[in-house]
Amino acid sequence: MTVEYLKKATPPTEAIDSATAETVQRMLTEIKEQGRTAVERYARDFDGWHGNIVLGEADFSSATRSLSQGVRDDIAFAHSRVRDFAMRQRESLHEFETELIEGLIAGQKLIPVNTAGCYVPGGRYAHAASAIMSVCTAKVAGVPNIVASSPAHKEAGVNPAILHTMKLCGADTVLALGGVQGIAAMAYGLYAPKPADVIVGPGNRFVAEAKRMLFGRVGIDVVAGPTESAIIADETADVDIITADLAGQAEHGPDSPVWLYTTSRELGLKVIEKMPAVIAALPELARTAATAAWRDYGEVVYVSSREEACEISDQYAPEHLQVLTTDLDWWLARLTNYGSLFLGEETTVAYGDKCAGPNHILPTKGAARYSGGLSVGKFIKTVTYQRLDRSASREVGQVAARISRLEGMEGHARTADIRLKKYFPQESFLPGELGGHTH
Repeated sequence: MTVEYLKKATPPTEAIDSATAETVQRMLTEIKEQGRTAVERYARDFDGWHGNIVLGEADFSSATRSLSQGVRDDIAFAHSRVRDFAMRQRESLHEFETELIEGLIAGQKLIPVNTAGCYVPGGRYAHAASAIMSVCTAKVAGVPNIVASSPAHKEAGVNPAILHTMKLCGADTVLALGGVQGIAAMAYGLYAPKPADVIVGPGNRFVAEAKRMLFGRVGIDVVAGPTESAIIADETADVDIITADLAGQAEHGPDSPVWLYTTSRELGLKVIEKMPAVIAALPELARTAATAAWRDYGEVVYVSSREEACEISDQYAPEHLQVLTTDLDWWLARLTNYGSLFLGEETTVAYGDKCAGPNHILPTKGAARYSGGLSVGKFIKTVTYQRLDRSASREVGQVAARISRLEGMEGHARTADIRLKKYFPQESFLPGELGGHTH
């Protein structure tokens, strides 16, 4: 395999972040023991918020009035696209019932969780689109109780675009809480009728660590790391498009990796040459983040064939993957590891991030090797059931008893024996061979 790093990432040396884990563990313990008292203290100390934690109709109305009609229309457009795509996902999931053998009926049911917690970050950027991705998707999945949480900022409160969007998408309870306290409040059910069964949504390292620690008590989508974006490009790709897209994703944060895999060495070198000027033209906040991200985490990888490009991309398993090449269907059929795929120059990650339809809450840190992004399926339990008549119980019971004894599980075997004896008292059945232990 021919792989040449025209630019290699040089991330700063990072010590194991035990401080984050210790802080989160301490906060979770205090919140579990002290409940709302601890939550409200953290809201005051970290966010300067002294208002109500549970927001009401007056807050939603005020938020909506503060937004221009154009902003409300754009949010409605994005909501419609995400809702429509989520509805198609829901329709693709099916319940069924089948007769495996005569008298043995087995089936599958799809049952939404009772309560979903949706965390919407509100730090460096106002992530109104994230409210759509989580709350709207839970609503389409049929979750009867949706709790949404986003940080309040001193007297300003929760960002009005986020607040308006949460209400539009159908949140039942909205909390003015960020960080660990927001996650914990949803997990412990401190301000809602019930604790959350699953918590979804991106956040900073404290949010990610809180979700990780609470996993098991609640379900989670992913333990999200910094946003990642990759581009596969051949010699036909537009250098200006590539640099704009890489810089646009690097603005997420100073540790957000951006990668280019290309079959054109010349194109790769041009991208490296142009990136500093493209980043320098960004506004200050974005420029600072993108400069560090490109310097420390940016990579440009030259490969000699499209097969090698697929191989290295699948090794990285990026969160977002753009393909700027000819023969897009070939890549769609071949690539296997990505959070979401963006095919062709007319498509870009920002479209998916904001309003195209597919969900933007996606796996990072290589998790795309085994996981996809947030979908209605995250909020739905696929459960099974079975029903046997006596004839089927006769056939299945004999085998179950013998396999149980083979495994050394006599108690299991006897649950079959008692039924066979009750239903067929005139028959004798082979008990099977004892196993599981040496006698």
